[in-house]
Amino acid sequence: MTDAQKTNSRIVLASRPVGAPTPENFRLEDIERPVPAEGEVLLRSVYLSLDPYMRGRMNDAKSYADPVAVDDVMVGATVCQVVESNNPEFEIGEWVLAYTGWQSYGISDGEGLLKLGKQPTAPSYALGVLGMPGFTAYMGLLDIGQPKPGDTLVVAAATGPVGATVGQIGKIKGCRVIGVAGGEEKCRYAKEVLGFDECIDHKAADFEQQLQATCDKGIDVYFENVGGKVFDAVLPLLNTGARVPVCGLISQYNATSLPDGPDRLSMLMGTLLIKRIKMQGFIIFDDYAHRYNEFAQDMTQWLAEGKIQYREHLVEGLDKAPEAFIGLLEGKNFGKLVIQVNQPL
Repeated sequence: MTDAQKTNSRIVLASRPVGAPTPENFRLEDIERPVPAEGEVLLRSVYLSLDPYMRGRMNDAKSYADPVAVDDVMVGATVCQVVESNNPEFEIGEWVLAYTGWQSYGISDGEGLLKLGKQPTAPSYALGVLGMPGFTAYMGLLDIGQPKPGDTLVVAAATGPVGATVGQIGKIKGCRVIGVAGGEEKCRYAKEVLGFDECIDHKAADFEQQLQATCDKGIDVYFENVGGKVFDAVLPLLNTGARVPVCGLISQYNATSLPDGPDRLSMLMGTLLIKRIKMQGFIIFDDYAHRYNEFAQDMTQWLAEGKIQYREHLVEGLDKAPEAFIGLLEGKNFGKLVIQVNQPL
């Protein structure tokens, strides 16, 4: 295995965005390739995951994780190959799931690396259906949503990597699954490929009316990825005892102020009280890391049995990451967004 590249391309946070990120918030740099010290390995990134949570890391604000410092490499999960090893636990040529961020090469002492083997069948799946998004869907729905046969499950961002998996697990568990997605093509995909019972286009002028008619018996589980007008339409339809796992609020990530209109907090609190609704946020690895093996076993089996369909949106070239990420926040991706940083060796 040879790797002659001597420079490390990386994308750093050039400035903090105000509102939606722009290309000027990122900077592509070429620096000298790092050299692993004793006990370390040099990792060559092949695939980089782009995810909505990264928008929050661009802000200098208190959250569940530290923000990215200006001039530091943007964070992100990667699937890499070991190209140099001074650590007896790792062989040259091994594939690993790492967290080296938006760059071509990274150094690790081995802590936190997940081995994927010498010849994994679909290594990029470790960033999607077999990785954080799939794990998020699995635990959020099954542990917090607690779906039961016959329940009506509504899933926002239904064709994204989390939402698509939530809906398919819901079908496995016997739910009637209603997706919410942006555009006719995505809604058609949710029904024809993912097996959802219905999917409603949130861009439709009569979206609220369509959702109400489709959920004529109310909503038992709502998996929240979006917030905004989608949640406004869902709230009055929640049944007594409904469960709402809160995974993300992508409609709000670029907001610089509270939304216009009346204060709806009292209505939300009143609904939670009167209908005894469980609404819970979660951070997947903080809350559920100890249950990863349970997820991996079930998901691997479901994939093998054809019960879970998975779609990637692959973009080639690290330099395309900023544009692809900006598009992700606008809903332009179709499936799990992955950057191919390098070709496999």
